Amino acid sequence: MKTDIDIHNHCHFSFDLWLTLIKSHPEFKTKRVELFSSFFNVDKPLYEVAKTVKYYDDLCNTINEVTGGNIDTFEIYLMILGALDVDVRSLNREELNKFYIQSENLFLEYKPVVIFEDVHNFFDEIKNQGKTINILSNTGFIKGTTMRKFLVHENLDQYIDFHIYSDEINCSKPNPLVFQEVKNNLIDQDLPLHRILHIGDNPVADYHGAKAFGFNAHLLKH
Repeated sequence: MKTDIDIHNHCHFSFDLWLTLIKSHPEFKTKRVELFSSFFNVDKPLYEVAKTVKYYDDLCNTINEVTGGNIDTFEIYLMILGALDVDVRSLNREELNKFYIQSENLFLEYKPVVIFEDVHNFFDEIKNQGKTINILSNTGFIKGTTMRKFLVHENLDQYIDFHIYSDEINCSKPNPLVFQEVKNNLIDQDLPLHRILHIGDNPVADYHGAKAFGFNAHLLKH
């Protein structure tokens, strides 16, 4: 259990997902690159595809953090494909969606690894005190709809009062609108902001973003 997280002085707990509760399956990214390459007939070596995918994944994450907006998953695909000299004008939304469905299947086959120690017991302890929990995650390649499926599979969804994903609200942490969305979803609208604790691994998006809005924040270091 994460004994350094103060659950007694807070009434609501907001959790980031990636590198806070979970991390990628060690084989997933390699498998996704292989799928990406074969699905779109990319005429480049796999190491180059992998490098390009990582570059645009990191870049889009950074852009989202800096602007507070949200770059659509399909836009990220198109940037990568354009950089790999694929004629993106020959593609349509239906084709991109077909690829997304296949990549979602791959993601659920090579499921993320839960890294938060004893998370079920920790969530149990919070809920047993009559307190509430949400997930608050910036998304990129993996949309909120897919994350929900994963959390159901891991029996974690039962603890979550509501989910907020950047692709669904079209803005990203540390944009204050994201934290306002957490506040808007609380049953107790009179709950003081400092009684809400956001837990995440990213100093900019999670810690400073939550603090600037008025929440308390806990920076996780695994």
